[in-house]
Amino acid sequence: MDGIADILRGKDFDTPPEVLAIKEYVRRHYDHEVHVTMSQRSIVVSARSAALIGTLRLNSPALQKAAETDKRLVFRIG
Repeated sequence: MDGIADILRGKDFDTPPEVLAIKEYVRRHYDHEVHVTMSQRSIVVSARSAALIGTLRLNSPALQKAAETDKRLVFRIG
């Protein structure tokens, strides 16, 4: 039976490039921080500002292009 150290040794804990690209895009264009969570089929972008999320939702094609992804973007307030 494998130990926890053996299981975790094979994992890649680096931040995915899509997440870094989305955070950098928002920081550069809107000077705000967002929380980005990635799953197998989607990327969830959340922020405290409803106005920011609304603007990002309208600019989702630009975000997808900046992140070089075809995953579905989901926007959440909170």
